[in-house]
Amino acid sequence: MAATHHVIKVPDVGEGIAEVELVEWHVQPGEAVAEDQVIAEVMTDKAGVEIPSPVAGRVLALGGAVGQMMAVGSELIRIERAAGDGAARRAPAGAPAPAVAVAPADAGRAPAPAKTMPRPDSAPLPAPISMPVAAPVAAPAPGPSMAPPPAEMPAGRAGRPIASPAVRRRAWELGVDLARVPAGGPAGRIMQADLDAHVAAHGTARPAGAPPGAAPGAAAERHDEQVIPVIGLRRRIAMQMQESKRRIPHFSYVEEVDVTDVETLRAALNARWAAERGHLTLLPLLMRALVLAVQDHPQINATFDDEAGVVTRHGAVHIGVATQTERGLLVPVVRHAESLTPWALAAEVARLAEVARSGRATRGELSGSTITLSSLGALGGIVSTPVINRPEVAIVGVNRIVERPVMQGGAVVARRLMNLSSSFDHRVVDGIDAARFVQALRALLETPALLFVA
Repeated sequence: MAATHHVIKVPDVGEGIAEVELVEWHVQPGEAVAEDQVIAEVMTDKAGVEIPSPVAGRVLALGGAVGQMMAVGSELIRIERAAGDGAARRAPAGAPAPAVAVAPADAGRAPAPAKTMPRPDSAPLPAPISMPVAAPVAAPAPGPSMAPPPAEMPAGRAGRPIASPAVRRRAWELGVDLARVPAGGPAGRIMQADLDAHVAAHGTARPAGAPPGAAPGAAAERHDEQVIPVIGLRRRIAMQMQESKRRIPHFSYVEEVDVTDVETLRAALNARWAAERGHLTLLPLLMRALVLAVQDHPQINATFDDEAGVVTRHGAVHIGVATQTERGLLVPVVRHAESLTPWALAAEVARLAEVARSGRATRGELSGSTITLSSLGALGGIVSTPVINRPEVAIVGVNRIVERPVMQGGAVVARRLMNLSSSFDHRVVDGIDAARFVQALRALLETPALLFVA
């Protein structure tokens, strides 16, 4: 039966986006592809888009290299399929493009519910397959690639072996060439069991760099290097930080805050209300203090359009909370923090952190902040110089809490102290205004009853 070629193009992901960045290939030339299998991931401004194949067949050529910017509508991949194959139904004219699953690129590779577009025949579309992340490698040359498999590869394998980072790391530690390991997983993927079977049959190799006859435990020279392309979310973060530092003249202000009383109050609130309202950390109380402080210092809760030369002071307090994920830093936004109680703030922070790390946050949940809080918790150090989240004009960095002796009423007492490290845009925020704002934060935290009576 004659075979036909099916071209999958870069889909229109909406919101006027004209091009996307190719972040990862899940298939290689020569591999078999199942219908609805995820074949590639592309990146928009803040979201990763997984692209499934609408047909089953064999990959003939890839249309681009990892890290390449591709126009919407350009050829993404070419697949060979047999004519008349039931899995390769021809969509009627005017049918919608293949469904894509959208997830914030910050968010690791954990499976997450994906919104899909209806198919022409109204049949439900199976959920896209979440493939483990491949280890970073040098990007292939752009354009179609049909390199034949090396002679030493097992039959049916072509191109670079497919395996998870954990399998690759273990193979490297054992000195095993993955190209020689028969794959037993789906779509030619090498699993841990396949590596175990290969080691049992062939043993392991001597670690690279160990001289012959070296004594056990002797140190060996290392000459390995790892080249990691800066792509996807990592590239977006780099560009945002570069623009923030290039365009914003930062200045920082650091103040020590005695948080003994607010921590005592937090413990009492948790003892009384945790079962009914949820557990409070220090973060929602800091957010409450931030809301109250900007009421008297509205120039801090603002954004600056430096191209138009316009500063916008916001009545609503949309607090960005810097959140570390497996793939980089994201800033989910707690909207209208001025209208929320500390317990509601805590619940919303927990929800946003969970959806950001699992890859289910929407673009709206990751944009629109008017001021940002940044904290590394126990790793917060003594002082930091946080970078402003452009186009905002201020960011408040929270350092770790330490217990130190303090003179109080002529006696030495133990107090819990914490530094606030804040950065401001000196184009629109004067030093005196920044200092007054931070001192207002300090007063609220050192007299925590004010958080509930203001």
